[in-house]
Amino acid sequence: MAMKTSSKRKPAASCSRKRGGKPRARASRPMPRWLRWVLAVGIVLVFAVGFYAFFIRPYAYRWKPCYGQKGYGVCMPCRYEVHGVDVSHYQGVIDWGRVAADSVGDFPLRFAFLKATEGGDHGDTTFLRHLAEARRAGLVCGAYHYFIPTTDARRQADFFIRTVPLRKGDLPPVLDVETLGKRSPRELRAAVKVWLSRVEQHYGVKPILYTSYKFKMRYLNDSLLNTYPYWIAHYYVDSVRYRGRWDFWQHTDVGRVPGIEKEVDLNVFNGSLDELRALTLQQ
Repeated sequence: MAMKTSSKRKPAASCSRKRGGKPRARASRPMPRWLRWVLAVGIVLVFAVGFYAFFIRPYAYRWKPCYGQKGYGVCMPCRYEVHGVDVSHYQGVIDWGRVAADSVGDFPLRFAFLKATEGGDHGDTTFLRHLAEARRAGLVCGAYHYFIPTTDARRQADFFIRTVPLRKGDLPPVLDVETLGKRSPRELRAAVKVWLSRVEQHYGVKPILYTSYKFKMRYLNDSLLNTYPYWIAHYYVDSVRYRGRWDFWQHTDVGRVPGIEKEVDLNVFNGSLDELRALTLQQ
């Protein structure tokens, strides 16, 4: 009789994990509802604070109650009798006769600064027309140059001199400095002094330095530059915070003046009308 061959029995399948195998994923615990609410509120608060700091707080003065007098759509600075505007081609069409007619109102417009040049070769297309018409309307006129730190300062000064025909009775030329560019503060001050010196030599009068309060304090605050008449740009404040001598204050950039198509910068002179005229070119 033939013998049966024995066969090995296969082991039963095991439900347990084999050594070295992939571990079974554990179910993640859901985030507690209270923690989700805390995170959501925190994110909203961060965005709200950032929005207020960058977009509301710097302009909050616009919505403050005006306890003085309003004029040209804004709350006007108190205790100043001589008011003016500064314009460029951005203001669009200007009826200077109508602008000058406001000289009989509560805030008489007596002077106008006009953008003339920028950098070494860019002239404002409206300058000569604005100058002729504003003079004809009886306003005391001045011209300003927008300074480009990366362009040679003497070249900029010579371009301004070739472009701007100032005469007796006009306000001194203005240098508008707003950016540092790729200059160090020391290099910027040196370049600004070159422009001021060259222009002063040509017109025979100290130019006016225009810049913001913060820019002046940070980059242009030295003994020589402080000898030049200062036109301070300082918006949405009740008074000038600069403790040194200043001559003009640009207090808003959203004025609405009859005769000027778009919003315009408004300024005050820190003195009387006679003192304003004494500041002008005398020959």
